[in-house]
Amino acid sequence: MTAPWITYRPELKVLDCTIRDGGLVNDHKFEDGFIRAVYDASVAAGIDYLEIGYKNDRKVTAQGQFGVWKFCDEDDVRRVVGDNPTALKLAAMIDAGKCDWRNDVLPKERSVFDMMRVAFYANQVSEAVDMIADAKDKGYEVSANLMAVTTVKEQEIDQVLEVLVATPADAIVVVDSYGSMYAEQVELLVKKYLDYGRASGKQVGIHAHNNQQLAFANTIEAIIHGANRVDASLMGLGRGAGNCPMELLIGFLRNPKFKIRPIWEVLQSQLLPLSRQVEWGPFPQYNVTGQLNEHPRSAIAARSGDKKDNYVEFFDRLTSDV
Repeated sequence: MTAPWITYRPELKVLDCTIRDGGLVNDHKFEDGFIRAVYDASVAAGIDYLEIGYKNDRKVTAQGQFGVWKFCDEDDVRRVVGDNPTALKLAAMIDAGKCDWRNDVLPKERSVFDMMRVAFYANQVSEAVDMIADAKDKGYEVSANLMAVTTVKEQEIDQVLEVLVATPADAIVVVDSYGSMYAEQVELLVKKYLDYGRASGKQVGIHAHNNQQLAFANTIEAIIHGANRVDASLMGLGRGAGNCPMELLIGFLRNPKFKIRPIWEVLQSQLLPLSRQVEWGPFPQYNVTGQLNEHPRSAIAARSGDKKDNYVEFFDRLTSDV
């Protein structure tokens, strides 16, 4: 059901993916103080979920290259947030093909986490089904995040959704991995996910990247058409072009439980200094990959090189065969 934008839905939940998605900018090498500040701000602002990182398998991920938030061991999380005696729920992302979910995802009664976010590509749906069932059996809330949906043919999306709605996942998330979507695509996909998920009571979410500076607009579009699970990050921090900015989302939502001042405080104290050390945001190379519906890895490489301001060369290289 379409909801007027001027109202609010109390069932709409906000997830802060600053640390998890932002970790892709600095190899997850956040200091404990940064993590605690984001956590405290999320609690004070009334955010529903904080996604604190990945649970990658240490046996398949290069040791020493990444910080601890690539792995989210229980001891590391508890060192910063204790037993999390707050209403804020903690989430981790478990990637198909990259995590030892059978062993590294502990039963909920032994974990500080509340939710597992299962991320997978269409060709990994079989493993995703097993991951969802495992996490649910262990006591977690679970979301199913089909990545790079804009590269998947419609018939295949339908097939994946048919499989997902038969799982115990609580939510199915529209993921615009390449930041290439426009409002019309968001509307179509949110309605499709809702249609599939309605019978089994699944919520629909949106995770928008900002390559074309549409992440906030596309998140609003998803909300209008019934998405009740929305992702955002502080100052849009995230891989490449980043995500929907939390400060804009909270300013837009009419739910009186959300408080925006703690967001501005943590932006000033933590995100602003970080922005002077590492780069993220919708720079021109990300605009190009978004328009071409391509993975931003080429743009990330271009921005880290000595020709990061040579937009024409980048455009010509990516479009030479188009």
